[in-house]
Amino acid sequence: MTQDVEMKEQAAPSNSLPSFSPSTLHHLKEIASLIETGAYDREVRRILRAIRLTMALRRKLKASALSAFLNFTLIPGSEALTRLSSYLPKEDEHAMEVDTATSAPQAPAKHSLPEIEIYCYLLVLMFLIDQKKYNEAKACSSASIARLKNINRRTIDVLAARLYFYYSLCYELTGDLAEIRGNLLSLHRIATLRHDELGQETLLNLLLRNYLHYNLYDQAEKLRSKAPRFEAHSNQQFCRYLFYLGKIRTIQLEYTDAKECLLQAARKAPIAALGFRVQCNKWAIIVRLLLGEIPERTVFMQKGMEKALRPYFELTNAVRIGDLELFRSVAEKFSSTFSSDRTHNLIVRLRHNVIRTGLRNISISYSRISLVDVAKKLRLDSVADAESIVAKAIRDGAIDATLDHASRCMLSKETGDIYSMTEPQTVFNSRIAFCLNMHNEAVRALRFPPNSHKEKESAEKQRERRQQEQELAKHIAEEDDDEF
Repeated sequence: MTQDVEMKEQAAPSNSLPSFSPSTLHHLKEIASLIETGAYDREVRRILRAIRLTMALRRKLKASALSAFLNFTLIPGSEALTRLSSYLPKEDEHAMEVDTATSAPQAPAKHSLPEIEIYCYLLVLMFLIDQKKYNEAKACSSASIARLKNINRRTIDVLAARLYFYYSLCYELTGDLAEIRGNLLSLHRIATLRHDELGQETLLNLLLRNYLHYNLYDQAEKLRSKAPRFEAHSNQQFCRYLFYLGKIRTIQLEYTDAKECLLQAARKAPIAALGFRVQCNKWAIIVRLLLGEIPERTVFMQKGMEKALRPYFELTNAVRIGDLELFRSVAEKFSSTFSSDRTHNLIVRLRHNVIRTGLRNISISYSRISLVDVAKKLRLDSVADAESIVAKAIRDGAIDATLDHASRCMLSKETGDIYSMTEPQTVFNSRIAFCLNMHNEAVRALRFPPNSHKEKESAEKQRERRQQEQELAKHIAEEDDDEF
């Protein structure tokens, strides 16, 4: 704003129009005009575009520009103007006079549209969060939500969804997320009654985040299962929903569904959302390890994720080797990281997988080994623990061996030649059948021109048929004339 002001003051004596880049206030006025047009024409896409332009302008927001914009758009003396101006810090009088002077030549456009008012709330709320004034942001967000409850317009749904997000963010940053859970449930009920599907998506994700923040997984699953579902309107909200669903499924030991949800969320997430994709990959790596899979090295070498995924790479290496001591050291070394990621409880579950992997390596290497040596190699506390672990692994089919309780040793069975059995033939046959079925379905889905299987008429037959049709039509017309 100061650069624009200096240029205007220098150009005043010459009475010529200076050439300078539009100010932040000018951009905000254009966005307000776009929202006004979208509200009058009931075109939500214009308001979506206004939101995108605002996000690009967010880093340039200043208190002076916001104050001038509020005075330009809102009615003087209105409750909204008084409340929003109180949240903004007081700038020096010279800057305020200059802003007023720059906007004075333009005709003041005072708006009474609810869309413009809600947009002003959104601007001030984003500014307060960026300035880390969280208490003022909480008050501003609560006032905006109270105002939203009295407005039922489909053109406000996009702005309302943004306000819901920042409303929850303010309370999360101050550690008071539990206070607004009842209000979020009330807002979700209102959005459902108003058929605001974007608001329902946003509020459902905020409620799931609220429950998961306090480890209330059962309540989160009950809400998710009973909430109405429909086609996703926002890719970002759908990615968040998949991530929260993956976390719920992981805690419920449904690792296969959890893996699909987490990987799909990571694939669908925007490239710019690096932090979200890192969290998805962290949970997906743990889930794959719990399933007995070893993630590829390329997962840990993704651009921008190498440092964040380094603890999980070392953890995966320990699980792959089956070294319980190395697993313990890695878990202790990065315990603070795992606790902040909320994956520490899942890593405790991995201990059994590490033991089973080490036991599988032992059964392949030795045809006969005593349980004392098994306990030493796996670094277990006692022989009794080794015996129970070996017995459970044999029962689950993890290893092909027998347990001799008399001599207290494990006897591994010889691995036969797999190609001497019928299993490869069965697998190969199933793959061939799958390919043939897919080919048949593709052929059935093809579209053919009508009557293409019939013999095509010659040019002479076509002329004769058309001539007969013309004569018949002429004859019918003559009969109609005679009757008339």
